[in-house]
Amino acid sequence: MVWEVVYHPEAKVERSEIPPKERVAIANVEEKLGVLGPGLPFPHQSSVQGGEGLRELRPRAGRSVWRPLYCRIGDVFVVLAIGPEAQSDRRRFNRAVSAATKRLREIKREEARE
Repeated sequence: MVWEVVYHPEAKVERSEIPPKERVAIANVEEKLGVLGPGLPFPHQSSVQGGEGLRELRPRAGRSVWRPLYCRIGDVFVVLAIGPEAQSDRRRFNRAVSAATKRLREIKREEARE
């Protein structure tokens, strides 16, 4: 099975602001997620503390400073936000977690209405 990986529209904008080499690294780890799905091992992904079920992709096996924050909704992985990894910039990482959590809640509210 190939897993679908999609971006929240605001996360697409955040990705576009990342340096090109880092976007390539993100694309590589996204491809791994698409192939392995929930079986993608550490160090390519990990859970986000305080992120209400959020996980982070870890480009370059964690050596990249960027972290796409995602969750699984059914058989689709949704990248909700992108921010710097927590140790390099805790404040911006926390903002990305807050944004991802808010976007996930909006998606769940929309699904509940349907």
